[in-house]
Amino acid sequence: MEFKDVMQQRRAVNFFDPTKDVTEAQLKEIIETAALAPSGFNLQPWNLIVLRDKAKKEMLRKVAWDQPKITDAPVVLIVLGDREGFKKGNAGFEKDFAESVKAGIMKQEQYDWFINAANSLYGVSPERQLAFACKNTGFFAMSLMLAAKDAGLDSHPMDGFDIDGVRKAFNIPDQYWIPLLLAIGYFDKTKTLLPPKWRKSYNEIVVNF
Repeated sequence: MEFKDVMQQRRAVNFFDPTKDVTEAQLKEIIETAALAPSGFNLQPWNLIVLRDKAKKEMLRKVAWDQPKITDAPVVLIVLGDREGFKKGNAGFEKDFAESVKAGIMKQEQYDWFINAANSLYGVSPERQLAFACKNTGFFAMSLMLAAKDAGLDSHPMDGFDIDGVRKAFNIPDQYWIPLLLAIGYFDKTKTLLPPKWRKSYNEIVVNF
């Protein structure tokens, strides 16, 4: 599928066909394609909790405004942004630096510089830490939706949930913010797909102050 077609055809669908599954191979390909998304210092501060089990999806639905799509979709992802992904000792941080050294991008003696640079960019305040997690995880989440569409699947990102309720139900550590939930599956063709919503034009987007 051409990229423009993916962009035009991707929709946040409200109805999923509960009889059509998403295979593990499909899901793995979608996630690994989305993981090519950019991130600051290549720290990739994102993780996913994958829900397929009916009981777990019902548990999520109870703290997510009782949205039917959560139990109808074959796969629901709890998307996590690691607010500590820039810190020394974080698994992602350490692997990022080690892989950079292995690839010849960094030298081992630059480790302290790397720590200080990451902290000065992302760790100066709780607000910057949250922005770091959400901004980078947002790149990944959008890529998940586009990769799903390219694979012939549909998706729906959800803001409508109790963050503390989800955190408690799934034992999510405090270091992770939960920017969104994402349902993935196939649109239920017995339902009506609403027309695309309006989008800002070029002249509405570009501003000067």
